[in-house]
Amino acid sequence: MTIQDAIQEYDNFRQRKRGASPKGMDFKPLPSGGGLEEASLLHRIGEKADELGLECYVVGGYVRDIILERPSKDIDVLVVGEGGGIRLAKALAKELGRDAHVSIFRNFGTAQLKWHGQEVEFVGARRESYQRDSRKPIVEDGTLDDDLHRRDFTINALAVCLNKERYGEFIDLFDGLLDLEDGIIATPLDPDITFSDDPLRMMRCIRFATQLHFQIEDETAEALRRNAERIKIISQERIIDELNKIMMAPVPSIGFIELSRSGLLPLILPEVAALEGVETRNGRAHKDNFYHTLEVLDNVSKGSGEGASLWLRWAALLHDIGKPRSKRWDNQAGWTFHNHNYIGQKMVAPLFRRMKLPMDERMAYVEKLVGLHMRPIAIADDVVTDSAVRRLLFEAGEDIDDLMRLCEADITSKNREKKKRFLDNFQLVREKLIDLQARDNYRTWHNPITGEEIMETFGLKPCREIGLLKQAVKDAIWDSVIPNDHDAAFQFMLEKAKEMGLEPKGK
Repeated sequence: MTIQDAIQEYDNFRQRKRGASPKGMDFKPLPSGGGLEEASLLHRIGEKADELGLECYVVGGYVRDIILERPSKDIDVLVVGEGGGIRLAKALAKELGRDAHVSIFRNFGTAQLKWHGQEVEFVGARRESYQRDSRKPIVEDGTLDDDLHRRDFTINALAVCLNKERYGEFIDLFDGLLDLEDGIIATPLDPDITFSDDPLRMMRCIRFATQLHFQIEDETAEALRRNAERIKIISQERIIDELNKIMMAPVPSIGFIELSRSGLLPLILPEVAALEGVETRNGRAHKDNFYHTLEVLDNVSKGSGEGASLWLRWAALLHDIGKPRSKRWDNQAGWTFHNHNYIGQKMVAPLFRRMKLPMDERMAYVEKLVGLHMRPIAIADDVVTDSAVRRLLFEAGEDIDDLMRLCEADITSKNREKKKRFLDNFQLVREKLIDLQARDNYRTWHNPITGEEIMETFGLKPCREIGLLKQAVKDAIWDSVIPNDHDAAFQFMLEKAKEMGLEPKGK
């Protein structure tokens, strides 16, 4: 079978499922189009391999994405023969000339070629064996069959020959094409061995199921549950890389449901796993906060592509993590979660630190949105006053639009009237935000009175009174008691200080 045949078979299958007539397809190295230069490069790789007497194949995700007609950034070329990957990359770079740049990684037996914006990874065929306490394999030179046997999933164990005599020949040892047609994630070999050897493959399994919207095959899913504890030998950096890819999928909830089913979620993100479940007392139950959270995450991500940043999605995932700790029963009100937003805000930094997520402005952004996510809801549930909106705008600053997006996504009530009322009131909040922003730039607002000015005016050293005066000025501006300018603020500060028994220096 050639790659054209494989594409045709896949296309025919999909067309039959849709009830339409099949159409033919040509082999395009990049399904996003414009692939003439890419096709030329693949031909040149094959020609150079022939000159060196080497077998070479394009393998893995690149082949999978050709068939699925997905854009693909990674081209992996497998070369059979000792040191073949590096030899082929160096020889090709020399022929391509000054525009080609090759990086050699001798410890791994690989090379990376960059040419005209394209990147190709050259690797020698190998076989691997593992020790129980490590995911680092013992590597030996191998055949094409050896290399395809070590691959993680059947849909990634596909290859296309690039040598001239067999150019375009499609190799599928494990019926990966059938799994692509059926939308199935399965391992080429015993899944217990696959996952135990390299536990990161469990995260990759769920990531592919999420990105491709595929089902995890039953035996593979059971192996995930049996081997979940093995994830503990994987570094947080590798785990978070896969988790972030799940987060950026069009429907990220798929991945988190699979992480929960597999038993991986409590090991990776116990704060999120703790949200799952419903408790009933005196016939009164609360909603399942785990599934509510996933609905919020999907709402934030809908129709946004890259527009919903990774960190906004993290804020959506973590917005209710304070609920398990704040959960209380009240005989009158039922289940309550008072101050869960502030409790959750304090949980963000320790979680980011443990997960090796960035401890910088991105973490501070997530903290802010988790801490503030109840504020617009509280405003929308009451009279929408200038003062309340002004305070919100000041505290959210440049992140006000993302905060409003998160809060609107948080309205998941099945009560249509209640949902409509909240969303209508959110529109009022947005209108006031626009109006206030036009009048005063509160996104970048700073208190016109600084602590240094208070100390200089009253001859004070750092003390509690300075904070009280700054807060009084801020409240007065927010509540429209005084205008947002320095002279009015300074005069108000003097009056407030006099009430507190403070006199300006020199009086």
